[in-house]
Amino acid sequence: MLRFFKRGKQEDKERTEKAVGRTRRTWFGRMTRVFQRSQIDDDMWDELEELLISADVGVETTMSLLDRLRQRILSDGITQPSDAFDALKSEMVEALRIEGGDKTMDVDEPPLVILMIGVNGVGKTTAIARLANLYKQEGKSVLLGAGDTFRAAAIDQLQVWGERLNLDVIAHRQGADPGAVAFDSVQAAQSRGADVVIVDTAGRLHTRSNLMQELSKVRNVIARQGVAQSLRVILAMDATTGQNGLIQARTFKEAIRCDGVFLAKLDGTAKGGVVLAITNELQLPVLFIGTGEQPEDIAVFDPESFVDGLFSTTDSED
Repeated sequence: MLRFFKRGKQEDKERTEKAVGRTRRTWFGRMTRVFQRSQIDDDMWDELEELLISADVGVETTMSLLDRLRQRILSDGITQPSDAFDALKSEMVEALRIEGGDKTMDVDEPPLVILMIGVNGVGKTTAIARLANLYKQEGKSVLLGAGDTFRAAAIDQLQVWGERLNLDVIAHRQGADPGAVAFDSVQAAQSRGADVVIVDTAGRLHTRSNLMQELSKVRNVIARQGVAQSLRVILAMDATTGQNGLIQARTFKEAIRCDGVFLAKLDGTAKGGVVLAITNELQLPVLFIGTGEQPEDIAVFDPESFVDGLFSTTDSED
């Protein structure tokens, strides 16, 4: 069995805290101060609602979160704002948990086949490189498939990453059938006994139905090779696009069954609250987050570490 690894948890926690630094300083640090009042009153609720929506948590998710917090305050007999603050953090952690999400990447029999999808410009290829590097650091043998045969230089870009990480890349010429690349990539992984194969796909606008249908075709090509149970479709999202990215992601989910999200560029936004919207509105687990610019700047997503990072007081800028 290939399990969803847990790299050094403290290392991931530190990377996560660093990645949400801008979000913490801009919005969630202010949220901490909301609970420094003497009583729970209407002003507190109004400020909380405003801050959550401003942090890109979204209206729907904000209302749901605050409703659950109100119910908890009533059921637990909470009267002090400090206790309400603890209850809020607990509710946020629960909101970020998707049942079975921590088992998403477990497979009974290798190879684990990852099909990476997403719109243009979300950092999909870089996400693939970071994920490949992470598995390599775990001692796993990794193969890459250059399935983005549409975008100019996409194949070259992945091959450069392959050389940098010392990984083999299965590639055809530009304009080739992406399904054929996916087929050859899985075949190569099976014949070589690879643990993981990650297949790139062309970035596409979520409004182009013909291109979205092509993703389903590629997925079916892979599944027919006896690896349906070990195939995972990961949606790469750009944290800096906030609610717009959520709209795009919803369309992808409708077109092809997704197993989880790689949230790129979390360190580049002050509105990291979108993570709560992803889990609540898409019902998809966030599996990995991008935490910087280097190949090693990736963290396995953990709800408790994320919430702790949002409200951390260790940063002198808070």
